[in-house]
Amino acid sequence: MVRLSRATLSRVAPAARPLAEPRVTGVVHLGIGAFHRAHQAVYTERAMAATGEDRWGICGASQRSTDVADRLRPQDCLYGVRAGDEVRVVGSVREVLVPGDDLAARLAAPQTAVVTLTITEQAYRRAPGPGATPGMVSSASSGTASGVASGAAAGAIGRLVAGLRARAAADAGPLTVLSCDNLPDNGATLAGLVAELCEPRLLGWVGENVSFPATMVDRIVPATTPADLDDVAARLGVSDLGAVVTEPFAQWVIEDRFAGDRPAWDRAGALLVKDVRPYERMKLRLLNGSHSAIAYLSGAEHVSEAVGDPAFAEYLRRLMDDDLSPTLDGLDGFDLAGYKESLLARFANPGLRHRVAQIAMDGSQKLPQRLLDPARDRLAGGHEPRWIALAVAGWMRHVTTARELHDPLADRLRGDGTAGPAATVRRLLAIEEIFGADLRENRVFTGLVTDCLERLNAGGALLP
Repeated sequence: MVRLSRATLSRVAPAARPLAEPRVTGVVHLGIGAFHRAHQAVYTERAMAATGEDRWGICGASQRSTDVADRLRPQDCLYGVRAGDEVRVVGSVREVLVPGDDLAARLAAPQTAVVTLTITEQAYRRAPGPGATPGMVSSASSGTASGVASGAAAGAIGRLVAGLRARAAADAGPLTVLSCDNLPDNGATLAGLVAELCEPRLLGWVGENVSFPATMVDRIVPATTPADLDDVAARLGVSDLGAVVTEPFAQWVIEDRFAGDRPAWDRAGALLVKDVRPYERMKLRLLNGSHSAIAYLSGAEHVSEAVGDPAFAEYLRRLMDDDLSPTLDGLDGFDLAGYKESLLARFANPGLRHRVAQIAMDGSQKLPQRLLDPARDRLAGGHEPRWIALAVAGWMRHVTTARELHDPLADRLRGDGTAGPAATVRRLLAIEEIFGADLRENRVFTGLVTDCLERLNAGGALLP
């Protein structure tokens, strides 16, 4: 079967061809994985189609490998998105860079007006210390501006700062930088990490020319399997090695604080608001928190299989209703009950084949904002977050027993397999980058997690 490209696009049914064909690159994206291709790239193409503009093509930059470039470059950066039963080729990506390519030049180009990032929670790491956020450890090998200036930058944030330096030197105009990662206050968090790596003169320029709006993104995008690629090829009539699979649902909430021009994402269904935080907290806690609970408690291979168990589905309801929903505010007029029901329906979708092992990765970076912050809120109100504690105990069992542990703190998380539940809880709660000092000293939380871990180790049921 021939491969998807602009030369073979005529083989694809007209209804499945791209909605827009950008002529100019106006967006640079760091971390061009499956999620970006199924989310922001789709919104951007729809925005161009809605307005007739052709200046918002995307230059995607891979952070660690050439895999995405190897898949997309031979296809002229075209790829299919299967959402439910519909497959359509997306054409908003114009270029894919790999490590070593001149990303700074793209960031300094005058036509670039927006930078978006999906670099995962782990990439926002900050060294522990006064004011550090639990769960965040250092983002660069050198925490100084001189380290970045000398070319010693490590990671996406270091590359972003190098690009901002080049843009300032070129006097290329204002820039909006949008973090699209699952972090609380992701815009402010990114702005703070950028500031740490800027020398005073660059920091002044950034303050006058760059904005870091907060965002909330939501769309479930499992890792693409060979079977998915075969299915997309059968539907399109051409081979597509860059295809992604997702659900019909998509949501993007953006703080309306842009430094300059932008794609008309609001015309594509994005919601521009004054304050993203209520939506962000809702999604992080209800969707992502439930995902983490599924990853560490269900024992299933796929999310849909876990939710297909009535007892486990009831546990998720109690987690969301009793422990997570009471920590949410600022959602006046929003149908929270309907949102939770939609989450359970999305989780139960067997067509997604969302692997639980994928969600379980890098748990030390995800737990603080997904489950530990709401646990703090419940404890502060005099309540016992027992359903959260059960999920945390599941994580503790996972990190101490998993044959393969994918986590930046893996060496510190693993135990020798001989410690009892109380000792395991004490040891893991002492890791301040994850739990801070407060949860370790909280007798209610410690007792709940210990009891839950004892019950899990004894093969007890999730529900009393």
